[in-house]
Amino acid sequence: MDAATLRAAQAPVKEKYKADPGSARTPTAARGDYRDLGVTATVDGFAGPVRAGLHPAAGGDGQDACSADLLLEALLACAGVTLRAVATAIGVEIRSAALAADGWWDARGTLGVDRSAPIGVQDIVVTLAVDTDADDAALERLARATERYCVVGQTLASPPEMRVVRA
Repeated sequence: MDAATLRAAQAPVKEKYKADPGSARTPTAARGDYRDLGVTATVDGFAGPVRAGLHPAAGGDGQDACSADLLLEALLACAGVTLRAVATAIGVEIRSAALAADGWWDARGTLGVDRSAPIGVQDIVVTLAVDTDADDAALERLARATERYCVVGQTLASPPEMRVVRA
């Protein structure tokens, strides 16, 4: 896709959102259940069900997806698509890319071993290594725009509300 094609695809929706800001509020959802045994949760994803379970550092056997890895995968997918869209929009050609998201979490916090240990993935770094002829200023612009417009990245800035209710 080139910049003109992207602009043409986005123009009608941008106009709609300018005319009717409320229509830009786009619902998104994930659904899952306890269809599988063990300390797991199965989430219905785009490519099929994903069974998440305890990481070996938290007592799991390594047979299930780790939710921290899934979080980084979602972040990386969002950042990668956002970068590509921004690059397309501003006319920066990217021949190829190697994408990585890295962080760490302290199992002591998750397991309640040490109340002072952090809970959650810490020090996340998303690295988007691109093969391009773009200069450093263009790469900086891409980085800032990707950070600004990445929905998952921006979501991580505010923790979600958690509710437990009767079914």
